[in-house]
Amino acid sequence: MPVRPTAARTAFLATALAASALTACGGGSGSDPDTVRVSFKQSTDNSIHVMDDYLADIKKQFEKANPGKKVELVPIKAPDSEYYTKLQQMLRSAKTAPDLVYEDTFLINSDITSGYLKPLDAYLAKWPDWNRFIDTAKAAAKAEDGKTYGVPDGTDTRGLWFDKGIFAKAGLPADWQPKTWDEVLDAARTIKRRVPDVTPLNVYTGKPAGEAATMQGFEMLLYGTEDRLYDDSAKKWIAGSQGFEDALSFVETVYREKLGPDVSTALDPNIQTIVRGDLLPKGKLGIDLDGSWLPQDWLPGSGHEWPEWSRELGLAYMPTQHGQAPGKVSMSGGWTWSVPAKAGNPDLAFEFVKTLQTKANAQKWYVANSGIAVREDVAADPAYAKAQPGIKFFTDLVASTHYRPAYPAYPRVSTAIQEAMEGVTTGDVSVEDAAKAYDDSLKEATDNQVIEK
Repeated sequence: MPVRPTAARTAFLATALAASALTACGGGSGSDPDTVRVSFKQSTDNSIHVMDDYLADIKKQFEKANPGKKVELVPIKAPDSEYYTKLQQMLRSAKTAPDLVYEDTFLINSDITSGYLKPLDAYLAKWPDWNRFIDTAKAAAKAEDGKTYGVPDGTDTRGLWFDKGIFAKAGLPADWQPKTWDEVLDAARTIKRRVPDVTPLNVYTGKPAGEAATMQGFEMLLYGTEDRLYDDSAKKWIAGSQGFEDALSFVETVYREKLGPDVSTALDPNIQTIVRGDLLPKGKLGIDLDGSWLPQDWLPGSGHEWPEWSRELGLAYMPTQHGQAPGKVSMSGGWTWSVPAKAGNPDLAFEFVKTLQTKANAQKWYVANSGIAVREDVAADPAYAKAQPGIKFFTDLVASTHYRPAYPAYPRVSTAIQEAMEGVTTGDVSVEDAAKAYDDSLKEATDNQVIEK
């Protein structure tokens, strides 16, 4: 597998992406009042075109329903962290800002604070379908100023995917459901001992994996302890918690005992593509701590077609640390469609959002990208629940899920978590030193808005 890029190469890449973003958009979104420019995240895997196909269909619908209006799709092909860099560069200028952008909910408040996005309340008040969206999804796109800056297109949950064939060889049950962290590690150790030619357990880690490391990896552990990242009552970030160190210790154990992928693979920026496109479909990975959306990569026409996945993979919820109530844990996030503050055609952009988010189109998207419905009418539709194996399992996890503290400081907090994870993954830093470095970074990132535990 490719090795981790050097810091210099990473810095060069970020600069190059920023420069290309500024030139890619030419005259900006306002150059043609009859064209809405829609920017979205395109998969780095050329065989995955779920979003491309979906938006192409919506473009046809929109142009047919609005004679004389055109939709220009502006894909941004980059790993997560580079997508955010490129998007923010585009949003800074009226010359480069598209009319509509695809925003991860973890970054939206940062972009709102930077003045990059337009509040949508005036549009939402006149759109009856907004009443169909569940409150938690609406909250994900609401800023501290009380205004809403995005329309969610679904949410997600997370759990443990496991290979039934590998489990059979290892003598582990086909209906496996661990009750504690130790039981997860014990299963991985059993796989390592009895099926030595596969990777026992994948936990995303380090800066190259970006938010996948923070959310699929670290937060799925931390929120299974008695601790959290943020104290809602005190409105401060938490430093010095035992849960933080325990979560890091779990990551350290995975990589110290060689239960996870080789470190060079774990720290490859394309690790998610490697897991979904190679390790899981080819029976090379025993357990994967990952998200509800994985099957989108295995559907017909994806390039990684794997019709047998629902028979060959099992699903288990991630347990809490010691099995304490509620016994299971999940994290939820999702993406929204937002209108840049410097968009040239904001009215036309919201008309496109309304086409994206009809009940029929929303349901089509949830199924196509293995998403979890945020419209009540879709969630209640039996056709949605039966559309794909696993939908009910992951939808049921919404009752046990947690949402990130998506405040403006969160992206910097997330980066500090990734750095702590990377240090214990490589073995260069002890858990205690990594946690202390995080606490120092946390104080800097949040202007010392922290409480010590």
